[in-house]
Amino acid sequence: MNPTLQHAVEQFLYRNAELCDKQAWDEYLEMFDPESEFHVPQWESEHTYTTDPRRSMSLIYYANRSGLEDRVYRIRTGKSAASTPMPRTMHQISNVRIAELPGGARGALEVHVNWSTHHYRFATAGHFFGHATYQLRPEGESFRITRKHVVLLNDTINAVLDFYHL
Repeated sequence: MNPTLQHAVEQFLYRNAELCDKQAWDEYLEMFDPESEFHVPQWESEHTYTTDPRRSMSLIYYANRSGLEDRVYRIRTGKSAASTPMPRTMHQISNVRIAELPGGARGALEVHVNWSTHHYRFATAGHFFGHATYQLRPEGESFRITRKHVVLLNDTINAVLDFYHL
């Protein structure tokens, strides 16, 4: 793998996590293509999760960026009781593996990562973890997220789960 590309992709993903932790929503949303899909499937059994968000249940599914934009609007306006007050989060990303996206646009990438997010709200700390697959499209000196597919491995959810946890 090209070390320069590896570094650029890692820095992009670290920046995405940092913006989410800082709740810098405008900059965070700009990292997503307007047609980007955001999907967190539900587990069907101990080792099988749903694959088609249009035919099966999902924990979160947004067909395009407007779903994320709506969540941010609800957070900003106080219309999301589940996000008031907002938790403090700390995202960690590791094992970044990059491949060219087969059949994708020129330069499009598929990036697999492991992730964990610690969160704190109402004097309670929690932790979500899993792996994710990003599809990235080069844009200038950076990238845009065209798809984010997140598999939540600790799917016993005893707290609010929202996009900012993943």
